[in-house]
Amino acid sequence: MNRMQPFHEISTDPEGYARDWKKRTGGKVVGTLCSYAPEELILAAGALVFRVFGSGSDISRADAHLQAYSCSLVRGALEDALAGRLDFLDGMVFPHTCDSIQRLSDIWRMNVRGGFHLDAVLPVKLDTDSARDYMAAVMQKFKVDLETALDRPMAHADLVSAVAVYNGIRATMEKLYVLRQDHPGLIPGSDLHAVVRSSMVMDRHDFLKALTELVDDLADRSGEAVHAGKRLFLSGGVCNLPDIYPIIESAGGAVVGDDLCTGSRQLTGPIDADGDPVAAIARRYAQRAICPAKHAGITTRGDELVRMAKTTDTQGVIFLFLKFCDPHAFDYPYLKQRLDAEGIPSLLVELEEQIPSQGQFATRCEAFIEML
Repeated sequence: MNRMQPFHEISTDPEGYARDWKKRTGGKVVGTLCSYAPEELILAAGALVFRVFGSGSDISRADAHLQAYSCSLVRGALEDALAGRLDFLDGMVFPHTCDSIQRLSDIWRMNVRGGFHLDAVLPVKLDTDSARDYMAAVMQKFKVDLETALDRPMAHADLVSAVAVYNGIRATMEKLYVLRQDHPGLIPGSDLHAVVRSSMVMDRHDFLKALTELVDDLADRSGEAVHAGKRLFLSGGVCNLPDIYPIIESAGGAVVGDDLCTGSRQLTGPIDADGDPVAAIARRYAQRAICPAKHAGITTRGDELVRMAKTTDTQGVIFLFLKFCDPHAFDYPYLKQRLDAEGIPSLLVELEEQIPSQGQFATRCEAFIEML
């Protein structure tokens, strides 16, 4: 049995999967744009959480509403919505993170027809008692707003079940990441890419089952892994998640870890299964690995990046940023300085669209890996 086939099928055509799921189940599909969207509450309300990546199609309609220097995720998502490619969505959730997503929320509300529209106005500063209290209040309000939008109350049992599912997904994904770290040749990068991409689209109950079977199978075969190349770590905010792994592997690298916002950053932080589920979910979002649009200490992101690079025995770090992503760009000089101080080489690559210029990207990877 090819355990990777479902992941690759969903990764290749996420919109087709969502349409089919909606037709089969009669359920509702809720779109999100960021890992700070409270997915656990959406699942507890019986809906499918669908991460909008942007199709990578030519931009024409979105240019009437957005500046040319908006990132490709924001422009691509709006283009797909205006073109009707996201008409299967029953609603859209916008967590307030970067300025671009916040402004896209307003533009979406005024120009995209069909479906409800919800904002989750999360705090920016996360390291104070008042911020944690505010986060809890935001989650409680979002729960009520979502129940109204979907016309479905969330029972306590629904919340407990959703917490268990997401705890299971995050724990099992952690096992997969450890297997890749310890045995870089065990799973090709494109396979891991398909799994991570599917984790943001697939029915989460089905995903947990398929993921568990895959990880168990990989653990049984871990002795078959062969050395795969120079150990590399990916960092950044490639929110539309292009599959860049074959290029890196062809250049002689092996990705052994990441802190991508469409990677390990969204998979950190178990939820306390005891007590009030909504309060526990709020605590998780306040304590999880932060993105550059949040604040939890002056050196928090640098400390975490250095720790992860050392834990994975990384030989070099590749920063992958969407062009015009100001939060990551502002962070980069400080993060590079921290890596330089630890003697860890790094390379910065900016991606404009879904797929980078493969020839240029391959050349830069080859030069960087040869230097290591």
